[in-house]
Amino acid sequence: MKNQWLEFYKGIVKVRTSGRGIERFINMLTRDGISVWNVKSHGTHALTFEMKLEDAKKLRTYARKSECKIEFIKRKGLPFMQKRMLKNSGFLIGAIGFILVIFVLSNMVWGIEIKGANPATEYKMMKQLKEIGVKKGKLQFFIDTPEGIQRHLTNSIEEITWVGVELKGTTYHLQVVEKNEPEKPEYVSPQNLVAKKKGTIVGMFVEEGLPVVKINDFVKPGDLLVSGEMGNDVKVETVAAKGEVFAETWYKSDVSYPLKKTSQVYTGNEKIKHSLNFDLFRLPIWGFGKIGFEQYEVEENEKKFKFLKWELPISYVEKTYRESEQMTKVYDHKEAIEEAKKLARNKIKNDLGENVEIKGENVLHQAVDNGKVTLSIHFQIIENIAEGQPIIQGDTE
Repeated sequence: MKNQWLEFYKGIVKVRTSGRGIERFINMLTRDGISVWNVKSHGTHALTFEMKLEDAKKLRTYARKSECKIEFIKRKGLPFMQKRMLKNSGFLIGAIGFILVIFVLSNMVWGIEIKGANPATEYKMMKQLKEIGVKKGKLQFFIDTPEGIQRHLTNSIEEITWVGVELKGTTYHLQVVEKNEPEKPEYVSPQNLVAKKKGTIVGMFVEEGLPVVKINDFVKPGDLLVSGEMGNDVKVETVAAKGEVFAETWYKSDVSYPLKKTSQVYTGNEKIKHSLNFDLFRLPIWGFGKIGFEQYEVEENEKKFKFLKWELPISYVEKTYRESEQMTKVYDHKEAIEEAKKLARNKIKNDLGENVEIKGENVLHQAVDNGKVTLSIHFQIIENIAEGQPIIQGDTE
């Protein structure tokens, strides 16, 4: 056969013929261009052969003319496979449907567990989760990543300090730390409060202990601010001095800011591509065509397919291409100075903490050189300068 696959596609039958005229029968088929192959003799008056399904309909005419009997003993090829499949289609469709249902159910959300939150906060969280599509019965492919869910909840609910989000199987597990969660009392051994830096006292709030400094007193590092020893000459009681002592302190900050600043910004245009990722290749399913942006940044979100408890080597990938462009802003001398001052204030707060108060600032020196403004600024800061110093037992004897 020159084209065995083509014959398989059209269908093949195996025929058994018997009678005294089998030689004439074969000659008639050959004369009329009907192909037969795998011809095998079974005695003097019988043989078997294979032929095309489309030619089999003509056999009975040739059999009558040659006084032979024919019998179809085997059928193979695509037409017969299709017929068998149709015959068993009910079972096949049921099996495929069952697998699809299990597959879909394995990739849906069936549980949301929240731990560490009080009922009011948990209610707010469930409401926010529902707004962003995290709910029972939703396909996981259309839900944000655990990092995205975590970011949304932290930004949307004031009562939350931190939330951990983890997807296990078909259930989201959320562990919450609330801002108003009561702190466990911590034991502190007897101590004094001393100055950790020099400054002028401007105020104090003492919860425990005996203040030994007054407003407007100047103190140096190590000076006693609040004593943990209370009582009189007869009886002295040592406690853990506790409180805050605020002083005016001074800092110098040197900063510079460019007169021309270039930054990368998003234009708001984006293109999303969807695909199925297999081990060896990626199959695009939506979002065809070129990106069309000269400059862009890519965010990729990949979600694995699951079947029951097993993770399949197939994943759904969503790629977001966000167009970006360079934006250059030119500052005049006055604007650059203001930006430099903001930078210096932020630097002070980053170094000392957000709770410090900037009482005043004074520019000691300013210069413009090499396309940037350079400032030297003196800051007056109000901050808590108290720190604990343990009371050694021998000091009280």
